[in-house]
Amino acid sequence: MNTLETLEYFFVPPEKTNAKCSFGDFPTKITFQDSDAILYGIPLDITTTFGKGTSLGPEAIRVTSAKQIESFLLDENEEIFEKVKIYDIGDLVLVNMKDNNKYEKLLKNNLKMISNIIKINSLIRKEKKIPIILGGEHTISYFSIQSIAHENPIIIHFDAHRDMKPIYDKKKICHTTPFFHLIDEGHIEGKNIIQIGIRQSDKEENEFAINNGVNTYTGLDIHKNLHHITKEIGKLTNNRNIYITFDIDVYDICYVPCTGTPEPFGLNPFQILEILKSINKTALLIGIDMVEVAMKNSDYREGTLATQTLYRIFSNLVTKLNL
Repeated sequence: MNTLETLEYFFVPPEKTNAKCSFGDFPTKITFQDSDAILYGIPLDITTTFGKGTSLGPEAIRVTSAKQIESFLLDENEEIFEKVKIYDIGDLVLVNMKDNNKYEKLLKNNLKMISNIIKINSLIRKEKKIPIILGGEHTISYFSIQSIAHENPIIIHFDAHRDMKPIYDKKKICHTTPFFHLIDEGHIEGKNIIQIGIRQSDKEENEFAINNGVNTYTGLDIHKNLHHITKEIGKLTNNRNIYITFDIDVYDICYVPCTGTPEPFGLNPFQILEILKSINKTALLIGIDMVEVAMKNSDYREGTLATQTLYRIFSNLVTKLNL
């Protein structure tokens, strides 16, 4: 059994997902062998505790990328599908609510399913390709970052929240806890995490981040002194492998009408673009996840914003792919 056959076991093909299409629907069809990056969705919405809708994130991104958004970036004067070859393998198979009436059993079974991310990403990296994950709640980053931790990356974490609680709502592994456990279990050192756009935290999370040397740039910091921060990010990412975990709620509340925990005083798309451009030219991209994207009442604005953000990540970092 080759790598593609092994991977396909875990997935529903993109044309059989709710989106019924592949990411981007690019005119040039890419094979697994010819690809630079392998994209897949994880429509998980189990541990979210305020607004729901993250299970529709992969669908929203696929539909907008395939049916609304043109892949030529006017501001960059380049065509995305000519810059990076992306193979969409589909959505990770999860346990459906209809199959389990008890929440505890549903959560346990789905955590077991998403733990396969470690094996999936390891296979993708073994093929010298970049895993790109469409979420889904932020819980998935706990497993995804574990899978690439041995490559000693610096984690660039865009988010309104620290996600560093040891436990929340009686759950150890959930959407508010991944970065606490990644540090606490020794997968990643705090000094190798850059948190961008933070503006909500409890006291214990904040102390944990400070005590572990996490590099933090709050929303207010960025509004006050973006130029200084971009210079620091350039230094921190010099000659480093980088993994980007992008929670859509890093954007200000006015840009994200569907995500479950929107916050005011956030960033705008132009600030995000400047930060992406500041990543050092010597950095090597080894993985991405785009999480907490949601959809309500056929509102595709977040899918659009997520797609355009991913395109700018590809545009600015594609020459840094670790291939």
